[in-house]
Amino acid sequence: MKTLIIEFQEIVLIALRAIRANKLRSVLTTLGIIIGIVAVTTMSTAIIGLKSAFISSISSLGSDVLYIDKYPWFAGGDWSLFRNRKDITYEQYEKLRAVLKNYEAMAPTKNTFGAGVKYKNNSVQATVIYGTTEEYQKTGNVNPEDGRFLSELDVRAGRKVCLIGKDIADGLFPHESPISQIIKINNIPMQVIGVLEKQGSAMMGSFSLDGQIIMPLKTFETVISNRFTRLQISVKVGDVARLDDAKEEISAALRVIRKVPLDKPDDFAINQQEALKDMYDKTVGVVAVAGIVITALSLFVGAIGIMNIMFVSVTERTKEIGVRKAIGAKTWSILLQFLTEAAVLCIMGGIIGLIISFPLSLIINQFLPTSMPLDIVLLSLLISAMVGVISGFLPAYRASRLNPVDALRFE
Repeated sequence: MKTLIIEFQEIVLIALRAIRANKLRSVLTTLGIIIGIVAVTTMSTAIIGLKSAFISSISSLGSDVLYIDKYPWFAGGDWSLFRNRKDITYEQYEKLRAVLKNYEAMAPTKNTFGAGVKYKNNSVQATVIYGTTEEYQKTGNVNPEDGRFLSELDVRAGRKVCLIGKDIADGLFPHESPISQIIKINNIPMQVIGVLEKQGSAMMGSFSLDGQIIMPLKTFETVISNRFTRLQISVKVGDVARLDDAKEEISAALRVIRKVPLDKPDDFAINQQEALKDMYDKTVGVVAVAGIVITALSLFVGAIGIMNIMFVSVTERTKEIGVRKAIGAKTWSILLQFLTEAAVLCIMGGIIGLIISFPLSLIINQFLPTSMPLDIVLLSLLISAMVGVISGFLPAYRASRLNPVDALRFE
């Protein structure tokens, strides 16, 4: 065993000396591998970072919450089939609420994006405004950090009260508490009753949840004059395992409420967080396949280059191989020597590729979220070593099968 270890160390040293003796050629040989590793690591870090940001951004939707809407989130086919559907009404929500009593919460919601908010001489832009009921605290997974949430009395009376996000609170009230202060939304006075906990961005950073405002539904319809806002209903089931049964129960009840004929399809959609994940996975899957093809081509070109250089190396060192065989070097020892040389070349290319891709990922991170976990680094080095072994096998096998007498006579 000790002899084998010593012999392996000698093989590695011989391979390293051969690489060091041809520095420029070695670097040029690894260019294909470097490009391939930069491509695979950059693509992987971007996809992992995007997925992490995506999961984080849709976490506010709740995995056990169903969203009843006029439209499906991802509609295929003829859009006019969905466009011509009748809007969901508040009366339909009330009937559905009366029928379905076995759920944690059910909230009707309207929303609009962007509105000016003022307090004295300070002004900010709200990213999204929700009109809803007290049960939205559960379905929307939102909680006040200061103050309180909407009450049933606030909702029924249509009081001009609201909760604001952290960004709005910081922008309008840098030196005082927002609670009980009067702000203006679209020039309509509103009393702040609560400040929401910090939530970050939603939908891949498309807007900040810390710039949101929540108010009673009746108040929303007074403050926001946009007639294109439509009612949606969010239902917190309370148990992910019950989602499928809940969808069937809600669908059956809503068909009766909306008077959908038995021979007609649903004229509404029941959406859930999983639909967003599925669409994301499909989109990222296409990008990943394209990236894999590009990476594979780069590595293939690199492997061909290494194979050619290794054949040249075997030819140049034919006498050296003959001498080693003449003094007792075994066939497997010669084979392992050239395989090691090819693998080391590729691993060096992989390391250089990682050194390039790390700062590159930091630059990309300024525009898109990225993440480079340890398993991606190890996978890149493993791929590099495999490419080296595969591309170096034929030259190494040829070297190991040389006849020592013919090798010593080679000119």
